Amino acid sequence: MSEKTKRISTGIEGLDEITDGGFIKGRKYMIDGPAGAGKSLLGLEFLTAATAQNKNALYINFEESTDAIKANAQNIGLEVDGIEFLDLSPESDVFTQSQSYDIFSAKEVEGDDILERIMNRIEEVEPDRVFIDPLTQLQYLTADDYQFRKQVIGFAKYLQQRGATLLYSARETDETSTADLEFIGDGTIRIELTEFGRILSVPKFRGSPTRSGEHILKITDDGLLVFSELQPDLYSRSFESERLSAGVPELDEMLHGGIERGTVTIFSGPTGVGKTTLGTQFMKEDAGRGDRSVLYLFEESSHTFFQRSEAVSIPVKQMQNKGTLEVVEVEPASITPQEFAHDVRDQVENQGADMIMIDGLAGFRLSLLGREDELTKHVHALGRYLKNMGVTTILIEEIKNVTGTFEATDQNTSYLADNLLFLRHIELDGELKKTVGMLKKRTSDYGRQLREFQITEHGIKVGDPMTNVRGILEGTPERVSEVGE
Repeated sequence: MSEKTKRISTGIEGLDEITDGGFIKGRKYMIDGPAGAGKSLLGLEFLTAATAQNKNALYINFEESTDAIKANAQNIGLEVDGIEFLDLSPESDVFTQSQSYDIFSAKEVEGDDILERIMNRIEEVEPDRVFIDPLTQLQYLTADDYQFRKQVIGFAKYLQQRGATLLYSARETDETSTADLEFIGDGTIRIELTEFGRILSVPKFRGSPTRSGEHILKITDDGLLVFSELQPDLYSRSFESERLSAGVPELDEMLHGGIERGTVTIFSGPTGVGKTTLGTQFMKEDAGRGDRSVLYLFEESSHTFFQRSEAVSIPVKQMQNKGTLEVVEVEPASITPQEFAHDVRDQVENQGADMIMIDGLAGFRLSLLGREDELTKHVHALGRYLKNMGVTTILIEEIKNVTGTFEATDQNTSYLADNLLFLRHIELDGELKKTVGMLKKRTSDYGRQLREFQITEHGIKVGDPMTNVRGILEGTPERVSEVGE
């Protein structure tokens, strides 16, 4: 790789992924965002990535004092002792004086003292990386916008000649605009504060593709984390197509042998009909083949799940102990779709998951934090990614109607499914029964008869086709022999 295109880490794994490997060495990049967005912390991550490699890093701070910056870094577990600082923040008495040059004194402005101090410090440190926080303050050192742009471009060229990469923050105010700084830079990282949290995007990045979309930035006790929006077409791997048995002969007959590896299957039905148990049955058979399954519980506690499954002879605890099953309890309000997709990717790419089950889509919708209209987009991306990776996916979809008018799915997600099985409560002969049917199977033919579905202490039982009953889907089941046909 040439020096011109050499990549250096941004210091944040997720941001490196979005920028296709990090910043290009020797170029200049801007972080744009309001106060409190996390610009300074991102700059610190950028610098500590250099010091971790025993390279020199310089932080030029115009607003916060060095002590305050170090305290902020300590709060998120960043080690900044290796970073050199040039503290140009205002002294405490500056706020008690009448000044016409913002944080700078007239002497500093007119005498170019600030610029001289910056140049001297760079020559002392010989930094590999420089972070200026914020660069907008340098506008007060120039007579007009033209001189400011000229000065910044010259400064950036000076750093480039010295082999340094420049990162600078910017914050638009009534007196200053970030437009010129964005134009000058080779790339822009934009952070927005929204009711859904911190949204990070990269609208500009010269010399390299980037991942579009809304990415999530989180500030944690362990530093900054960036979760990229899932772009499924970037991932793929080869796998062998095969039918996966349910381990229930009558159900396999309906499925013409089972569901195909690498497909998306939706189990839909009202509460209490057995959707989760049916999905767990597939994971049981998957475990018998030596594969690894992961179940995400959005609506049920893991304790309840284990208790219910063991009661119907599905040995989920044994599967867990053998490592063929992992159960993840998810609190929807505490996770975004981007974070969830990141966890799924980790399970698939690093921990060898062969089957993923999401129980259920209604709980997943809650993770969208009021943006329910984006449910289909996120589920589509996740399903496409898993298909590309050869992972078998089961989605649990709860519909509202316990009996009555038939609905395939409640969230208009049926088009995402390669296979669609529905379970339904019916009242027949004065007794509440359950039925199972196949509505869709893209890869092969399937049995179209409805069958009785039972969950017993010995597991799932599926009966013969209910050929003597009609009106099940209309919600008015009745035996054919009783209506005189």
